[in-house]
Amino acid sequence: MSQLARAVRNPKYSLTAEAIVADYRLAFSSRRASIIGRAEVLRGNATFGIFGDGKEVAQIAMAKSFRPGDWRAGYYRDQTFMWATRMSNVREFFAQLYGNAQLESEPASGGRQMGNHFATRFLDDGGAFVRTVDIPNSSADVSNVAGWMPRLVGLAYASKLYRLNPQLKGVQDGFSVNGNEVAFGTIGDAATSEGLFWEAINACGVLQVPLAMSVWDDGYGISVPITAETTKASISDVLRGFTPDDRPGIDIYVVRGWDYPALIETYANAIDKVRREHKPALIHVTEMTQPQGHSTSGSHERYKTKERLRFESEYDCVARMRDWIIEAGVASESQIEGWEAADKEAVEAARDLGWEAFQTPVRAERDRAVAILRRIDMPEVAEITNSLDEAHKVTRALVMSSASRALHQTRGIDSPARAELASFVDAYRRENDDRYNSFVYSRSSSSPLQVPVVPPLYSEKSPVVDGRMVLLRNFDANFARDPRIFVVGEDVGRLGDVNLVFEGLQAKYGELRLTDTGIREATILGQAIGSAMRGLRPICDIQYLDYFLYALEVASDDLATLHWRTVGGQKAPVVIRSKGHRLVGIWHSGSPMSVLLNALRGVYIAVPRNMTQAAGFYNTLFQGDNPGIVIEVLNGYRLKERVPDNVGSFTVPLGVPEVLRTGTDATLVTYGACCAIALDAASTLEGLGVSCEVIDVQTLNPFDIDHMLVRSVEKTRALICVDEDVPGGASAFMMQQILEAQQGWWHLDAAPRTLAASPNRPAYGPDGDYFSKPNRESIVEAVYEVVRERQPWRFPPLDV
Repeated sequence: MSQLARAVRNPKYSLTAEAIVADYRLAFSSRRASIIGRAEVLRGNATFGIFGDGKEVAQIAMAKSFRPGDWRAGYYRDQTFMWATRMSNVREFFAQLYGNAQLESEPASGGRQMGNHFATRFLDDGGAFVRTVDIPNSSADVSNVAGWMPRLVGLAYASKLYRLNPQLKGVQDGFSVNGNEVAFGTIGDAATSEGLFWEAINACGVLQVPLAMSVWDDGYGISVPITAETTKASISDVLRGFTPDDRPGIDIYVVRGWDYPALIETYANAIDKVRREHKPALIHVTEMTQPQGHSTSGSHERYKTKERLRFESEYDCVARMRDWIIEAGVASESQIEGWEAADKEAVEAARDLGWEAFQTPVRAERDRAVAILRRIDMPEVAEITNSLDEAHKVTRALVMSSASRALHQTRGIDSPARAELASFVDAYRRENDDRYNSFVYSRSSSSPLQVPVVPPLYSEKSPVVDGRMVLLRNFDANFARDPRIFVVGEDVGRLGDVNLVFEGLQAKYGELRLTDTGIREATILGQAIGSAMRGLRPICDIQYLDYFLYALEVASDDLATLHWRTVGGQKAPVVIRSKGHRLVGIWHSGSPMSVLLNALRGVYIAVPRNMTQAAGFYNTLFQGDNPGIVIEVLNGYRLKERVPDNVGSFTVPLGVPEVLRTGTDATLVTYGACCAIALDAASTLEGLGVSCEVIDVQTLNPFDIDHMLVRSVEKTRALICVDEDVPGGASAFMMQQILEAQQGWWHLDAAPRTLAASPNRPAYGPDGDYFSKPNRESIVEAVYEVVRERQPWRFPPLDV
C-alpha cells in the first residue's frame, strides 16, 4: 500500500491532495510564526516567547477529530492545534505575544496571559453561558506544569454525567448532546512526572470518561533529558498497567511525531473509540523535536548533544512532511516553494499588523499625555515629555510613569495645565486598573452578591436537631430543586459523609449525584471545575480543611484566576465544602485562613459559626455564579440548632457581618468556632465591668462590604480581632481591613490588638487545644487590657 493510500484509507477522512497541502501549509505557517515570534522577543518587541515548534504535524492530525462541543485543556505548545480547529489564528498569536489588551484582537486573555496561553470565550457580555455544543471550546491555559490536568478530568466527567444521569435531560440543552463530547488534553513528556498528571490519569481510569490525552514527547524538560525524568524513559511503557484486560482501563497508543500518515490513522481510530465507547485513551507521540529550544529564555545548543541536534534536524516533522508530500506525488518541490514563500509573507504581514494594532491605541494615549505635558513650562517636565514622545516602543506603563513623574515635579503649583495633568493621571490609572485588574469576581447579574436575602423563618413547629441535620435537610432540598447539583468527595456517598450531612441522600438521588472518590483532593476539585465550566453545579467536598492544601495549587492557579485571566470570558461556579477550626489533633483542627485569603482571591470565603449559617451560604452560592468555599465548624455537628421552616431557600448574604452581642467599651471581631468562645468571654467581661460588642464577620471574602465594623469601632473606640489562625494571619487581615481600608484607626483611643493561635500547629487533646488556641480566659484578658489602657483607674490589673 502506498504512503498516500495509507493516509487516506480511513473512511472518516477524505484526505485529498488539497487537504494534505492545506495541512502542510498550516504546519509551515505555524513554524514560521514560532521563528518570527522568537525574533520579536529578541528585538525587544515582546517580553517572552514560548512556542509550539516541533509539534505541528501531530496537532493537525489531532485537530481532524475535534468536533464542535468538544473541549480542550492543554498548554502553550498547542498553537497549531488551536489554529487547525479555528479556536485561534496567527493574528491572535501575535496580539497575545505583544500583550495587546484589546479583546477584539486578543480574545483569550486581553493581554493578561503570556503568548500561547489559549482560551475560547464561552460567556456572553452579560456573563451567561453561550451554547458550547455549537462551538469548539478551549478551557483557559495555565503555566503551572500539569496544573490543567485536574480540570481536564472534570471536562470529561461532565460528558459522563450528561450521558448517564437521566435527571439532566431537561437541562443539558446548549451544554451537551447526550454526553457525546470528548475532552482533549495535551501535556509535555517532562510534565508527566508531576503528581497532578498521575492523579488525573488514575482518576480517568477509575471514572471511565471520554478523555483523549496526548503526550508530546520531545525527550527533554528544558535541559533535563527524559532518562532523568521517567522510568524506562517512556511514559507509555510505564503506563502499560493501565491498559484494559478483563477490567476497564486506559487505551494507550504510540505513534511517531513526524509520521503524518500514521498520525492521521492513529488519531482517527483513537478518538473514534473514545467517543463511541466513552473510555479514556492516551496517545504517546514520540520522536518529537524542539527546534528553538524550550523558550526565548535560552538556547538548547547549550545542553543538547550534537547527536541529538542532528536527530532534531533529520526528524523535524515539518521537513519530514514536506519530503513525504514530494515522495508521494502530492506536489512538486517547486509548488511547495511557491506556497512557502506566500505563507512566509502572510505570517510576516500578520506580525506587522499585530504590532500596529498593539501600538496604535497606546501611541494615541501617549500623544494625549504629551499634549498635556507640553502645556507645562518647566525644564524638568520638558525632559520627561521629550523622552516619552521619542520612545520607539510605547507602553502604558511608560505613559503612566511619565505623567506621574511630571505631576510630582509640579507639586505645589496651581495652574490649569497641572489640574489637567492631575485629571489625566487619575483617569488613566482607573482606566488601566479596569483594563488589567477587572473580573477577579463575577460582575454579572447572577453574582452571589446579587442574590436576594431571604431570612430563615421559624415557627413553633421548627424542630431542634443536631446541627448536621440542618445541613442534611438543606442539601436534600437543593438536590430536589436543581438536578445540576452534585457532590464528589471522599465518603460522601454510601456513608453520607463522615459527619453524616448527606446521610441517605445517595440512596434517594443516585450515585451520580453523590459520588464517592478516592483520596485525591486535587482531582476532586478538578472534577468540579471542569463540570462547572460545562453548566453543572458541583460541590467539591474536601473532607478536612487541613487536606485542602493538596488541592490548593489547583484552587489558586486555576479556579481563583479563571474569570480574571479570561477577562470575564470563562467561569466555573464551584462550591467547595470543607470543615475546619477546632476538633482534635494537628491535622483535624486546622484554621489556615490566611493561606486561603492570600491564595484564593477570586473565590469567596465563608466562615459560618454554625450549620444554619453554613446552609444559608450554600443556598446563596448555589444561586450565584462565582466560586466559593464554605468552611463548617468541625465541632458543631452535634450541637443543637433549629431547622428553619424554609430550609433550602433561605439565604445568608456574603460580606455582611452580624452583631452577636452589643456593647460599648470594646469591639471584638471574630468568626467561625471562635464566636461561641467570644460570647462566653463577653459574659465574663460583663461581670468585670466591661461591655464588649461581639461581631461575627461571617465571610472573610468579601469582607464587610458596607463597613459596619468601623461604625462599631467609632462607638466603642477599641478593637480586638480574634481567630484561630497563626499570628499575623487572618486576624491581621481583619485589622488591616478595619483600620486601613475602613479608616478605623481614626476612632481608636487604645492600641488595637489581635489574638490568634500559637505559631505552631494545634496540639492534641483538650489541653492542647486550650493552650494552642484562643480560649475564654485569654480573650477576657486581651479585651480587659485594651480597655484598661484607656481607663486604668477604672480597671485594676487582672494579673497582680
